[in-house]
Amino acid sequence: MEIRVDPQQLRRNLQAIVGERSPFSGQRHLAEVESFIEKELASYSLAVESDTFSYRGKNFRNIVGRLSAQRGASLIILGAHFDSVEGTPGADDNASGLAVLLEAARLLSRARLRSELLFCAFNLEELNMIGSTYFAKKLKAAEVKVDAMISLEMIGYTDPRPGSQKYPIGLSWLYPDRGDFIGVIGNWNSSSLLRRFTRQMRQVPGLPVETLSVPGNGGLVPAVRLSDHSPFWDLGYPALMVTDTSFFRNPHYHGPRDTLDTLNLDFMAKVCAGVIRGVLGL
Repeated sequence: MEIRVDPQQLRRNLQAIVGERSPFSGQRHLAEVESFIEKELASYSLAVESDTFSYRGKNFRNIVGRLSAQRGASLIILGAHFDSVEGTPGADDNASGLAVLLEAARLLSRARLRSELLFCAFNLEELNMIGSTYFAKKLKAAEVKVDAMISLEMIGYTDPRPGSQKYPIGLSWLYPDRGDFIGVIGNWNSSSLLRRFTRQMRQVPGLPVETLSVPGNGGLVPAVRLSDHSPFWDLGYPALMVTDTSFFRNPHYHGPRDTLDTLNLDFMAKVCAGVIRGVLGL
């Protein structure tokens, strides 16, 4: 299929999402974003499901759009979280991932796929991956086979200046010092998935892609666990995180300046095209 990502659609998505979405201080906008996600996924003719879970005596929900295939098809999950921490509009973290998730859902909903595809908007990621942990455990309990889980985590910020990109200790000599690439991180259990997915991403013109594969479930480099892929790693599922590297690049992380005007929409459009290519390649 021809992949035509619309940067203006990404901007429209971002404008609807950006704003404080903490369950403690941004409940109203969090609820508005939930409704926006539901309506968007339904408008792409996906089957939309509310995945309700409880946290500290209150009910919350993940929102799932399902693109079905033939019976017994393998399962691919594309996910992004929609909550934010207190005190930030959360543009890069993680309106960027959610905006790309919705645009990927819009375009992939037109494709005929061999795999069943779930578009998962996860809640309470900022409270240690509460929503995605619940969802992954539910799949495991039902003995669902997951071929791939892809987490979109902060994918909109770039800085091409030399020295703008930082790394965990011991990694800086292996990678570029300019923050103008997209990173894709897997664990050793996901090494085949990492190769297959990034092979397709690298075919997008003008999109530099860097990869990292970590042993075990990422405990040696704790920063690589900070998204919704990690509950899937912990249960033995192959999973990747697609990221602009978060606080290793973006100085506005978890702060009031994480705003729409700091994002690079052309870069986001290329990442979205790469993610779509990656999914189709699976």
